[in-house]
Amino acid sequence: MSEPRGGSPGGPNDTAQALRGGLDEIARRHGLLDVYVFGSRAAEIVGRLHGSGGPPGTTPEADVDVGVRPRADTPFDIDERVSLTLDLEQLFGVERVDLVVLPEAGAFLALAAISGELIYCDDATDQAEYELYVLRRAGDLLPFERERRELILKHGAR
Repeated sequence: MSEPRGGSPGGPNDTAQALRGGLDEIARRHGLLDVYVFGSRAAEIVGRLHGSGGPPGTTPEADVDVGVRPRADTPFDIDERVSLTLDLEQLFGVERVDLVVLPEAGAFLALAAISGELIYCDDATDQAEYELYVLRRAGDLLPFERERRELILKHGAR
């Protein structure tokens, strides 16, 4: 007798499906348009969402970096941020999530976030337009960032 496609009940694919469903529910409840995971544990989280687990060498003690873009009409006060962070920590089974609210982030932090892995998207066209905005913004500021870094290297941080 063969197993159904997707493996046995309770297997990795069921866990991945539950994670994806949990992420969708969290995103809807918190009014999120896009969710990205980036940094040292991005591949692990993406692997878990797809049922393949994390890559070798993953450090479970490291935080998970998550970038989110909330709806413009959604209040996103400190209580909402804490609630979202706790929900994501519980969903991913990690001790700490570092939350980056993309519209409030600096140009290069937002660029790092969107250069990671997109794990939730409400509207693909809107998401692509937002990524282009982040890329343009970082590109416009790049000469100033290079100059700032050169000054720091030349004179030291003050």
